[in-house]
Amino acid sequence: MHRTLRLFVPASMLVVLVGLLAQPAQAAVWSSSAQWGTWTNSGFTLYNNIWGGGAGPQTIWANSASNWGVWANHPNTGGVKSYPNVSRNVNRRISALTTATSSFNVTVPGGGAYATAYDIWCDGHTYEIMLWMNKTGPVGPLGSRQTTATVGGHSWDIYRGSNGSNQVFSFVSRGNANSGTVNIKAILTWLRTSNWFGDVTLGDVQFGYEITSSSGGMDFRTNSYSLSTS
Repeated sequence: MHRTLRLFVPASMLVVLVGLLAQPAQAAVWSSSAQWGTWTNSGFTLYNNIWGGGAGPQTIWANSASNWGVWANHPNTGGVKSYPNVSRNVNRRISALTTATSSFNVTVPGGGAYATAYDIWCDGHTYEIMLWMNKTGPVGPLGSRQTTATVGGHSWDIYRGSNGSNQVFSFVSRGNANSGTVNIKAILTWLRTSNWFGDVTLGDVQFGYEITSSSGGMDFRTNSYSLSTS
């Protein structure tokens, strides 16, 4: 699902032309309107990642892995259109992982349909763990609700299902959060002690915006982001 256009502009304005639409974005070191546009910075990779059917134009911009955003104009139809995100591969077994924590601060639209979410992969793409930090509009996780738990610094409704390719465990925050810290190691340990998987290897940790619709053009901004593992 992951998947460059390098553009240098004056610090006052970045103008991105997408088809017949022109969308001003804040001045940035890098931007891309390409479907699979990518940029690597300080061990992290940013992905434009327009993977769903019926998508509209979308432009990702970044100054760093902790300061980036997306302008997206996806039609008001069902189905996820994109998951622009920042990603880093950890490649450590749970038993060998002392800490894995992440902090975020975002500014997101009041309309549209989307979720601000972590997408965490274990044992390659065998297990997918989604942490929904906030959501707006008619969106929801795969599978069925299993339980409620407070773990990793947040209270969640926890769902379990499959997308046909891999198992998906979704932790949906019981209150929308636009900033905070998540103890990812604690969530992985909860899944292991619940016998939902074993001593799996933590692979890619991604954070971004799973966008279903953003008609008329909407801005999603990551004001700060960090991921710490040991």
